[in-house]
Amino acid sequence: MKNGFVIQGPTIYGEDRIYKNESLWVENSSIHKIGTISHANTLKFPKSSIVIPGMIDLHIHGCAGSDVMDAEIDALSTICEALPREGTTSFLATTMSESPKKIENALTNVKDYINGRNKTGAEILGVHLEGPFLSPLKPGAQQEENILSPDLALMKRWLALSPIRMVTIAPEEKGALEIIRHLIKQKVIVSIGHTNATIEQAESAFNEGASHATHLFNAMTPIHHRAPGASVAALLDDRVMCEVIADGVHLHPAMNLLALRMKGSTHLVLVTDAMRAKCLGEGEFDLGGQTVRVRGNEARLATQQLAGSVLKMRDAFENMYAYTDCSIQDLIQMTSVNPAKELHLYDRIGSIKEGKDADLVILDENFQIIMTICKGQIAYQSNQS
Repeated sequence: MKNGFVIQGPTIYGEDRIYKNESLWVENSSIHKIGTISHANTLKFPKSSIVIPGMIDLHIHGCAGSDVMDAEIDALSTICEALPREGTTSFLATTMSESPKKIENALTNVKDYINGRNKTGAEILGVHLEGPFLSPLKPGAQQEENILSPDLALMKRWLALSPIRMVTIAPEEKGALEIIRHLIKQKVIVSIGHTNATIEQAESAFNEGASHATHLFNAMTPIHHRAPGASVAALLDDRVMCEVIADGVHLHPAMNLLALRMKGSTHLVLVTDAMRAKCLGEGEFDLGGQTVRVRGNEARLATQQLAGSVLKMRDAFENMYAYTDCSIQDLIQMTSVNPAKELHLYDRIGSIKEGKDADLVILDENFQIIMTICKGQIAYQSNQS
């Protein structure tokens, strides 16, 4: 809207306080002011609604029929335009284990998209490189033939191709610690995942600077009372941020509660790990050359192995609330604040504060999305708004 607009009515969950009976002024791409405001362009919402920061998904492969590994600008555009419907305003474009050439094509495509013009919808903040330096014993839905032994030269080549912000790696594999040390020097977030590491091997990775755990409990050495494994190492280390996929499929609700009680909301991040089937309903879809069958809210290979998810961030937000009875502030911490801080972008995204980017989500009393605003532009508007 010309000369900006004002959001009036909802409770505003600001960075430092909750604002009731006050308004939020969006000007250009930023939050201009929060307070008592008179403005010609005023959008009025019910008093029962809330405004929260845009959600940030650190682990998503695709949605709406498109995948990051398609290595096409149109595929990324489709993802960016679809994600605001679920409250996501920015994300890491996540790759998977394919041939080095296919990975390079995807990396180059993300760089070209970020550097291009006429982008709309959710913002791509960089790349989450999930693999191929994983454990062949914990492949999940990644094809074992595409899993490679850690290769520092190859990693350096990929770092030069694209803005890689996070790398998932199995720390127990030969050469992994050398890569971890290099990534830390390059200020890349290192995440342990798809790993068969013992607790000692995981602790070694954290001592080298790894600070994240990819989809906690999934494709990871499980909790055992005589062999605690990587899951316990991640839960016990205060330096580590843990991803959880709160869809009720990847984790029993009690495991979400366990993770929250162990880590606190400051050390958990909700992710979707979604693939191209998201938003398309039931059917058969491709994931890295494999057929995935979606039934209800489950995406599985023919072997019944879970293959990513069709989870939406809005649903993860609501599910975590139901599973744990946490506060809205806790949910904002896990969906916006933590990922922004991990990426060192909290100065501009991740909370509602004057001067920050106007990445905003307006929810009704049932956490249904009324409107999503990306960089000051209305990217999604429900019929009820």
